[in-house]
Amino acid sequence: MQPLAERLRPKTLDDYIGQKHLVGAGAVLRKMIDSGALSSFILWGPPGVGKTTLAKIIANQLERPFYTLSAVTSGVKDVREAIEKAKSSRFFGTVNPILFIDEIHRFSKSQQDSLLAAVEQGTVTLIGATTENPSFEVITPLLSRCQVYVLKSLEEEDLLELMNRAILTDIELKNREFEVVETDALLRFSGGDARKLLNILELVANASEGKVIINNEIITERLQQNPAAYDKNGELHYDIISAFIKSIRGSDPDAAIYWLARMVAGGEDPKFIARRLVISAAEDIGLANPNALLIANTCFDALQKIGWPEGRILLAEATIYLASSPKSNSAYLSIGEALTLVEQTGDLPIPLHLRNAPTKLMKNLGYGKEYKYAHDFENNFVEQQYLPAKIKNKRFWKPQSNPAEQKLLDWLRKLWKNRY
Repeated sequence: MQPLAERLRPKTLDDYIGQKHLVGAGAVLRKMIDSGALSSFILWGPPGVGKTTLAKIIANQLERPFYTLSAVTSGVKDVREAIEKAKSSRFFGTVNPILFIDEIHRFSKSQQDSLLAAVEQGTVTLIGATTENPSFEVITPLLSRCQVYVLKSLEEEDLLELMNRAILTDIELKNREFEVVETDALLRFSGGDARKLLNILELVANASEGKVIINNEIITERLQQNPAAYDKNGELHYDIISAFIKSIRGSDPDAAIYWLARMVAGGEDPKFIARRLVISAAEDIGLANPNALLIANTCFDALQKIGWPEGRILLAEATIYLASSPKSNSAYLSIGEALTLVEQTGDLPIPLHLRNAPTKLMKNLGYGKEYKYAHDFENNFVEQQYLPAKIKNKRFWKPQSNPAEQKLLDWLRKLWKNRY
């Protein structure tokens, strides 16, 4: 028998739970569907919020041929074959078929290029689904031909409505006796994801004899016994990436590699991991080892050239290097402190000698006057005021105790004498 999440997949918009800002009365997608004038679009949102379901409902409601591809398993050849099938299914005067591409953010540039002509010429209406920001993952020519609609994590009331629907209407669960005592743990572990909630509900029901009791203790106990059972696609996506980054920050390469392996085994998007490595290199290692950012960025670039599965070796190398590097968050703290001060003080006047003077009027007003060109002086340095007068002695960057930053600090002390 199909999993509960599949059995309960809604077939119409009236049964669809959540995303009222898109499909509620008078909302943009509802209007588009009601009018029948469907244009290509991308659905962007976290897992389990109904992207695939919405695409299928639209195709059914508009009675359009529906072709689907998964970016995980499809190549350029598969894309072209799907487009050819869509072409052959069209007759004179008939509507465009819908081509649905799940996880479109995993498509390479060449795969996305192969879609362009079909979308431009109206051979197909493209509906893409992605958990990643399309601005970063979808090529500009394709993105410019698609609207982007953002789906939100389901609210608690949406999840509770879904739970009740499952208990009362599912072909299996409606024959069981349920006692819902408390739902805090169920909602917390679901994390706004409908599929997670239904998988948890099914897990608890299958593990219960007689009455199915839903309370915090039972939910937590069942998930501890079988932590992968309710999240087959992402495997505790956000918790594992958190453990991964915290292991790197804590200088434990063995733990970091373990969590990396969990993500690789769970089918995590390699580019998602690589981006987090770049962020970690800047935020947690920073100036204690500037090479870490170069390594992480090189890993990200090389991963896109080499692909999978060899890319896991690149991720492992960068992970071990970052976890084993000395740590500093001085740059992270300094920009945070500077932003706080900007919010508090607003746009403080720029010192006249630092201002640009492209016109005679500006020169007459003193713009750029008395500016000292650092390269004209010994050590390419001359002491002058660079901060606004009100905060001229303010310090933002506070070097931490590691050899690399102490070397920078020694040099600044040599230049600025008493300031540092």
